[in-house]
Amino acid sequence: MKDQRISRALIIMVFGTFFGLLCSTLMNIALPTFMKVFNISEGRVQWVMNGYMLVNALMIPVSSYLIKRFSFRRLFIIFAGVFLLGTVLGALATSFSFIVIARMIQAIGAGMMMPLVNVLAIRYAVPGKKGRIMGIIGLAFNCAPILGPAVSGFLLNYLSWRYLFILIIPFAVITLLLSFFFLPYIPHNELPRFNLPGLILITIGLWSLLMGLSNVSSYPLATFNVVGYLVIGLVALGFFVLNQRHSSHQLINFKIFAHRQFVLATVINMLITATMYGNSILIPLLVQIVLGKGTVTSAITVLPGAILTGLLSTTSGRCYDIYPIKWLVGAGLIIDIIGTTFQAVVGAQSTILMITIFQTVRQFGLVTMLIPLQTQALSLLPNEIVPDAVATFNTMRQIAASFGTALIVAVVGIVNNFLHCQSSHLGIQTGFAFCLLLLVVSLVLSQQLYHKIVRAQAR
Repeated sequence: MKDQRISRALIIMVFGTFFGLLCSTLMNIALPTFMKVFNISEGRVQWVMNGYMLVNALMIPVSSYLIKRFSFRRLFIIFAGVFLLGTVLGALATSFSFIVIARMIQAIGAGMMMPLVNVLAIRYAVPGKKGRIMGIIGLAFNCAPILGPAVSGFLLNYLSWRYLFILIIPFAVITLLLSFFFLPYIPHNELPRFNLPGLILITIGLWSLLMGLSNVSSYPLATFNVVGYLVIGLVALGFFVLNQRHSSHQLINFKIFAHRQFVLATVINMLITATMYGNSILIPLLVQIVLGKGTVTSAITVLPGAILTGLLSTTSGRCYDIYPIKWLVGAGLIIDIIGTTFQAVVGAQSTILMITIFQTVRQFGLVTMLIPLQTQALSLLPNEIVPDAVATFNTMRQIAASFGTALIVAVVGIVNNFLHCQSSHLGIQTGFAFCLLLLVVSLVLSQQLYHKIVRAQAR
């Protein structure tokens, strides 16, 4: 009976989380549309994405406290409702600032739903089936962000940008209703304290760093808009670390960093995630701006890879239960590097078919390793620190998505400014080359991963 209750809860929560993650990239192809409709610059328009991912990241460490303090059922219902509220406000928005605010409200809801799914799966899954269950969860965590640009590309060709919000409303309503009527009550037995100063410091730090990176392509480097924000961000994060080390109720439990495989898998995942989200911007820029094609063409280039990700997510999860993690991650990275190398070298000389093939190769590599990496990071930890580890892993993942996107866009902007042009295929190819560099670093680090069987024998 307990297994049935957990399975039912996971199905409902994965369904709702899928659409929360879909929204993380749903606006990528719409960036040129927003620039035209609201007459705004590239530096400002990227906040419709980066603002979402940053708020999402900031919500995740809060989840560690909330999961210990309240029941899964109550939390999921409340934050599914918050996600629905943000979606409705986005559909009714009359200005770009209103859209960004609505997206941030969406992100508050989605940012809580994600760790709830992970904690429930890792804490209650049967020990030999964690990889398989994490593979199912991978349908939401890794397929949805890739599918977002494909969905929005087709939608924008026929309807206005408002339908990027309207499309999500019925699914958000269904999630809320299913949660209310069918989510079981899973008790909790902790009364932790919340570290508000820590949340304020990490918010200031990450927000300032993201502001500085986002301004790189719009302002000279030696200005407050770039260097000033970066310094403020670093100082705030420094105080955050001091706060956490001397606090009895940490926002992020630093004890998890004593587990080397968790740290290693998390760092590799961050590097890969940065390239994945950065690539989701580079492809529309290449197709729509450099090649002059429409939003439907942009959608077609990423659709096969998105479908492949969905089909293979559960398989890659099962592979973790069978094959050494080093093999899975190494093979995935080599495949990803091959696809990215072609993107960086061929670039603007590509046909749409070639771009589609390169992107599909990349996705095949990604889906081979992302679920095993997540399972490796979380499944070897003691149960009592799993909520903290899940919160930290997902926070780092979202921070990598947000900062990776900003950094790659900054690289493109710097090259374009150097060439004195608004959009250059060389800038975009440099962005792909930067992704390639991150993947090579990941491949080197992956050689230090150890399979759980090897670790068990070592004890």
